[in-house]
Amino acid sequence: MNNRIYFIASVILMLFVTQQSRADEPNLRHIRSLLMVCMNNSKTTDSLYKSLAVIKNPAGVITAYLATLSACKAKLSWNPYMKVKHLNNAEATYKTAVNADPHNIEIRFLRFSVEHNVPGFLGFNKDLVTDRNEIITQLGKKNYGTGDKDLTVAIIKFLLNSKRCTPAQNEDLNKHLAELK
Repeated sequence: MNNRIYFIASVILMLFVTQQSRADEPNLRHIRSLLMVCMNNSKTTDSLYKSLAVIKNPAGVITAYLATLSACKAKLSWNPYMKVKHLNNAEATYKTAVNADPHNIEIRFLRFSVEHNVPGFLGFNKDLVTDRNEIITQLGKKNYGTGDKDLTVAIIKFLLNSKRCTPAQNEDLNKHLAELK
């Protein structure tokens, strides 16, 4: 009888702890949707950045979103000095995110998309080829990491539209896209 009570109490405690940790984790779908607003709204960018920056020991993908938000701050800033400062911060933060989870396609995609859109003369496009190749490798392994189907399809479409892939890579991407639809 005591073992049975101990077992039930343990299960209830585990469920409580699991629910509590899930409640503390940011919702990636929500962050993704807010990121679209952040592209044109500095208040949303600052607010989301502050809410993610307070997370203790963030996962690599959260760190990548912080880097992306720094890049958004650069885009939204009118001061050239601040633009470069935010881009430098983004670059350093992306390195931390990639080191934390090097095979995560969402992290690689976030960095790729920023580097793709930053003017080349600024020198913030050093990882385009590495990220593109890693994303394609992980897609081939069907290792979507934190990405759901919608995000994975969006990543593939972005890569295809970027015109930064070889014809063979485009063929592979189109096959992956067909499999996901």
